This record gives sequence, C-alpha cells and structure tokens, in this order.
Amino acid sequence: MDAATARRVVVRPALRTMRGRLDAASHLLRRIPVRWRIATVVILNLAFITLLMLLIGTGATAIRAAWGDLQEARRIDRILASIENDAGRLQTLIHRYFALPNDVVLNEIEQRRRALLGKLAVERDIDFALENPARSVTSVTERFMLGFDELRSVRETISSIYENEIRRPASELSQLYSVVETAMAERSALVGPSLGKSREAFSIFLVAINDYYLTQSVQAQREAARSIAVIQATAPVMVDLAETEFQRAALQALTDRTTALRAGFGRMVQVLGMQNRLLQVEIDGNQAVMATVIQEVAERARAREDQAQQKLDQTLRIVFVQAVGIAGIFLAFVAVIWTVIARSIRVPLDELSTSMGAIAADRLDTPPPGLDATDDIGRMARSVEVFRQNAIAKRMAEQDLVAAKDRAETALAHLRETQQSLVEAEKLAALGGLVAGVAHEVNNPIGISLTVASTLSRRIDSFARDVESGELKRSKLTDFVQGSREAASQLSLNLQRAGEMIQAFKQVAVDRSHADRRSFDLAEATDQIIASLRPTLRRVPVTLNVDVPPGIMLDSYPGPYGQVVTNLFINALTHAFPDGRAGTLSILARAEGSQVELCVRDDGIGMSADVKRQAFDPFFTTRRGAGGTGLGLNIVANIVTHRLGGRIYLDTEPGQGSTFRIVLPLTAPHEPAERGEVPA
Repeated sequence: MDAATARRVVVRPALRTMRGRLDAASHLLRRIPVRWRIATVVILNLAFITLLMLLIGTGATAIRAAWGDLQEARRIDRILASIENDAGRLQTLIHRYFALPNDVVLNEIEQRRRALLGKLAVERDIDFALENPARSVTSVTERFMLGFDELRSVRETISSIYENEIRRPASELSQLYSVVETAMAERSALVGPSLGKSREAFSIFLVAINDYYLTQSVQAQREAARSIAVIQATAPVMVDLAETEFQRAALQALTDRTTALRAGFGRMVQVLGMQNRLLQVEIDGNQAVMATVIQEVAERARAREDQAQQKLDQTLRIVFVQAVGIAGIFLAFVAVIWTVIARSIRVPLDELSTSMGAIAADRLDTPPPGLDATDDIGRMARSVEVFRQNAIAKRMAEQDLVAAKDRAETALAHLRETQQSLVEAEKLAALGGLVAGVAHEVNNPIGISLTVASTLSRRIDSFARDVESGELKRSKLTDFVQGSREAASQLSLNLQRAGEMIQAFKQVAVDRSHADRRSFDLAEATDQIIASLRPTLRRVPVTLNVDVPPGIMLDSYPGPYGQVVTNLFINALTHAFPDGRAGTLSILARAEGSQVELCVRDDGIGMSADVKRQAFDPFFTTRRGAGGTGLGLNIVANIVTHRLGGRIYLDTEPGQGSTFRIVLPLTAPHEPAERGEVPA
C-alpha cells in the first residue's frame, strides 16, 4: 500500500465521521426557528466586526498621523497636476479654436484662463515648494494668454481675407462662368474646351481652399495653388477664342477676378504662416516652459510623498499582523458555527426546491420531505404540499375542460352545417319564387295563342266545308285569308313574347344554378333579372325605376349577381313597404374606373340604428313570425364580399328609406376572397 492510498484510507472515514456529526448538529438545530439561527449568524458577524474594529482602532493614531502627511504631499502633487492639466487643456483649446473658430470654444478658453489664474493666486502660499514657482507659472501663463490675444487678432485678419478676398471673388467667378456658358451658341464653340478645363480647375480650387482654410493642410495649399495657376493660365486663351464681344467682356472680367482671387490666396497663405509661427512660439513654447517649472516643483513634492508613504506602510504592516493573528483564531471558531447553521437551512431548502421542480414538471406522485418539521422550512414544506394538491386538482379540471371544449367544437360544427343548409334552402326558395312568377307571366301569351289557334281551327273547318260543297265565294275566301293573316300575326307575336320570356328565365336560371364565370353586359343582365321579377310588382303598389347604362362589361359571375339583386328586391318589398305601403324602388349603376357602383334605393320605412347594426348578421330578421329567415341580407353580403370580390355599404334612417351601395370590380377575383366583416 503506497502513501497516497494510506492517506485516503485514513482521511475518508474521518470525513464521513465529520459529515455525520454535522448532520446530527443540523438536525438538532432544526428545533430552533430559522430566524433565531439567522440571528445567531448576525451576532457572530457583529462580534467579528467589533473585534476587527478594536484591532484597527489600536493603530488608528499612528495611521492617522502618517496618513495626514501622505495626504498633504498628495494634495500638493494634485494641485501641480491640476495646474499642468489646465495649462495643457488650455493649449489644446487654443489649437482647436484656431483650427475651427467658434464662440463655445472661445468662452471655454476664457473660463479656464480665469480659473487657472485664480488657482495660482490662492495656492501660491500654501507650501514653500510652490512659493516662487507659482509666481513663475503665473508670469508664463500671462505671456501664454497675451500670445493668444495676438493670435485672435491674426485670426480675425484671416477670416476677413477669406470672406472678402476668397469667397467673394470666387462667387463672382462662379457667376461669370455661368454667364459665359449661357452666351455660348453651341457646345462645340472654340472656347468650350478651355472653359471646361478652367471650370474644372475652379471647382478643385474651391474644395482645396476650403480644406486649407479649415485644416492648414500643405497638400490642400498645393492643390489650390495649382488650380488657381491653371485658371489664370487659361483665362487669356479664352479671351482670344471669344466669338462675341459679350463673351470677350465676360472672359476679361473673369481674368480680372482670377487675378484678385490669386492675390487673396497669397495673402491667406502668408497670414496663416504667421498664425502657425505664433502658435509654436507663444503658445507651445510658453506651455513647455510652464511644464518645466511645474516638473521641478513636483519632484520636491514627490520626495515628501515618498517619505510619508514609507511611514504609512510600516504602520499598516504592524496593524495587519495584529489583526490577522487575533482575527484568524476567532474566524475559525465562527466558521464552524456558520457551517452547521448553513447546513440546517440549505439541505432542507434543496430538498424543498427539488420537490418544487418535480411539481413544475408535473410529477405529482411524491409529497415533499420534512412535512413533520416544526421550523419555518417545515411550514414551507406543508405549503408546497398544498400547492401539489392544488396542481392535482387543476390537472383534473383541465382534463374536464378539454372534454367540454371538444363537445363545444362538435356542436359548433353541427351548427355551421345547419346554417349552410338554411342558406341553400333560402337560395332554392328564391329560385322557386322566380319560377312561379315567370310561369304566371308566360301563361298570358300562351293562353292567347291557344285561343287564337282554336278560332283559326274552327274557321279552317268551315272553309273546308264550303270548299267541299262548292259554295265557296270570293268574299268568303277574302275573309278567310284576312282572318288567317290576323291569327298568324297574333300567334307569332304572343309566341315570340313567350319565347323571349322563357329564354330570359333560362339564362337567369342557368346563372343561378351554375354560377359560371363569364363576360356579360351589366344592363342586359339586370334587365333579364328585372323581367323575371316584374310579376311580383303587380301585387304591390311599388314603382320600379332601373337606370343601368349599357356598355358596362363585367368579367364576373352573373348568377351570384342575380341572386344579390333578387334578394335586395325581395327584401325591399318585404320590409321597406309593409302592409301594402306605396313607394319607389330604384336600381342605379355607374362605372368608376376599374369598378362599378350599384345602388339599390327605396323610400320605405328605413331601419333603426340597432336593426342597421345587425342587418347583415345571419338569422336576424324583423319578421320572425311572418316567414322571415334572417338569411337574405347575409347571403347578399357573403356573395358580394366573397364571390364577387366587392364591398357593400348600408345607409338608412327611420322613415328615410334605405340605400344599399355595392362596389364591384369589373374583373372579379379568380379565387374567392377571404370572408371578412361586412362594413356598415
């Protein structure tokens, strides 16, 4: 057996023994409420902190003295660093101001200048190390600011040159270029190439001079110089190539402005060079002197700081040794107590957390441990058990809810099937009414035709007897021919009328039953539908006006369209003119771009706001006991929005009649539109 194995053999039993003792102690502590266990931990922590405070207090006097010396030395060093930082910041602001002048930077320069001079005036006598150097720094700062005032004067001169001798001539040059280009008769004129080269050089000059003015870039200066040289070189050439006196005068003025612009550019280069020299000598040079003076004083201040730091370090080492020695012993004792108390709380909480996780994962078979404990965690365990029982009850309730939902969905499916059956029944009922009306209308011409045919048959029999007896006279032959012509004319007229009505009914019936898509004339389709509905008007005192202009061609579904018109017609006769009320029903249409607007308007009794709100709802009717199904307007709305791809609007007031406004596309969608809510 090697040494490592021997150590494990010895250590493991010892660890198991220690863990067993800790568990036993934790079990005993569970008889104490958790708040008292936590209070014990707090008391031990306070005792430990008090001991540390006492140990630290023993060395407080020595530390305070050493710390005071160190703070004084650091204060002096901070003052020097602050002065040096302010001077450096002031130098940076001055450079920034002359790179891009603005009032905000200038105000900040003045504020920092006053703050720096005020700081030097206050701090010059606080320590021997700053007495003479402070006056030197003040003197250097004054020279520093005098240089700044001189630079401001130079900057104003630069701004004046830029505005008066650069920007103004450049603006005039730009205008002269435009004048010359306007005066050119053709783009191929002789002056064109030189003018283009000069204009390009002028554009480069504008960019370069602005760059040079803002950044003092040497590259920008050279670019501007080259560009102005090109402009000045091409100006005489353009004067010689001028074709008219007006061009020559404009180009001569351009030459003069170019000379003035070049002179202004030269002055700007000269004054900007003077500004840079002043920045180097008066600003950067004085700032370097200031940094040297401050550095000398800082070295003496740092020597004092090093001495104070050494004294403080020695004091802290002594206090540290005392604190570690005494506090280490006390901390070992407290750690054992902390471990026992922590296990008495952590282990039951872990078990409780595991139980909560099992409940969250819907594993509800095992109750949480510690239900018989008397401490706070035991009460928590019993609360978790209540939560588990509630979760079990919730699971059962959810199962019942799912079963009830399935039953409700089945009932809803049955209800929808019933609704669809009622809708189809309503459509068939409308078609049946149409058949009855057409049959009544066709009966008249066919009856007349039968009467005429019977009369003609009798006259033919009489004519045949006269022919057989040889008593035929010319007058009888003439009467027979005339009567036969009249009978044939009446037969032809009445049978043609019946044929037209049957053909119209056939087209309407086919459209209603098949709902095929085809191109049709709106006026023709409407007339066919109205022809099948007119027999209904004979029983009521209602006047029908139809104003549908011909030529409105629709690529849509005539059958569903006929169903819409029929339902609106029947709805108006049934609800707008009750109890034999007289009135007028109008059907109007007009084309609007790629759409057609159809209005079905009556001057009947109208609808209340509540009836209007529910007018398109399925199964809603105001004549429930008088044969109304409540599906007529719902079918209309579904056909218009779903089949024909349109929109329907209802405008009505009580006593003011009702207007159904239908907007349909000239070309219906190939796929039925999604069902949506019908607009009111």
